[in-house]
Amino acid sequence: MAFAGALLGTLVLAGCGQTSTTATPAAPPPSSAPPSSAPASSASGFPVTVEAGNGEVTIAKRPERIISLSATHTETLFAIGAGPQVVAVDDQSNFPASAPKTDLSGFKPNVEAIVAQKPDLVIVSDDIDKVVAELGKLNVPVLLEPAATKLDEAYDEITDLGAATGNTAKAGEVVTGMKESLDKLAASAPKDKNLTYYHELDQTPYAATSSTFIGQIYGMFGLTNIADKAPDQAGGYPKLSAEFVAQADPDLIFLADVKCCQQSKDTLAKRPGWKGLSAIKNSQVVQLDDDIASRWGPRITDLARTIGDAVAKATNG
Repeated sequence: MAFAGALLGTLVLAGCGQTSTTATPAAPPPSSAPPSSAPASSASGFPVTVEAGNGEVTIAKRPERIISLSATHTETLFAIGAGPQVVAVDDQSNFPASAPKTDLSGFKPNVEAIVAQKPDLVIVSDDIDKVVAELGKLNVPVLLEPAATKLDEAYDEITDLGAATGNTAKAGEVVTGMKESLDKLAASAPKDKNLTYYHELDQTPYAATSSTFIGQIYGMFGLTNIADKAPDQAGGYPKLSAEFVAQADPDLIFLADVKCCQQSKDTLAKRPGWKGLSAIKNSQVVQLDDDIASRWGPRITDLARTIGDAVAKATNG
């Protein structure tokens, strides 16, 4: 439940203020910017203005002491080559393993502890306790990049972080790679079986509808979400009854509560009325990586690959 509460809090409260990134070059125009292989210490392109969830944020020079209070953005920073600039990440940032994890919290931000790290850029996905304004009073630049509600927002945030950290070219490569991978995976998936699925956030059970970010990923594979018929959509994250799931009898069940709650095909079979579900009888219960399934960064492609493999297995089986 702790995991589900954190996930729901992150996903439901977010999804506003995502727009585009605009840069104001200090010297040469973008067409003459150095290639992605240029030294990481290059400071060209600054000052830069990024339009994030907290409005236009101008960063005077290339940040060298970045703090990330979002596990998703930590993953993105390292993927775009900004890892050496990161001095501290929050207690939920567990990927990559080399990230400088601390006891800082994105859910209960401590301004004093953040400032003690002497950051020149702080990145958050939630403005809990008005941390953006509090850090602003201390002249600490903050980027609020909320949980994405669609793929374009995820791409935009990666682009934002690339511009804000001086890694624009690499960020562009990451976005292009993601788009190509997702397009390829979606195109290769069989979509003629009209398969239904249930994505479980926790064993309450909370689910996610097609209107959510995660639901849109499943939609790329032609799957029908049983949660879309839930009587109370609850902002895209309805609490279903065991009877509702049993009656819907999904072809596929995806579990995003494996690490946190040790859920599996065997634990599902012990729930009242679930033993006879098609997904359980046919071994079509997919155990996801909780972290990958709850983040909207570069590892979206890993999630999509898992979904694609499950669809292929269910179709060919």
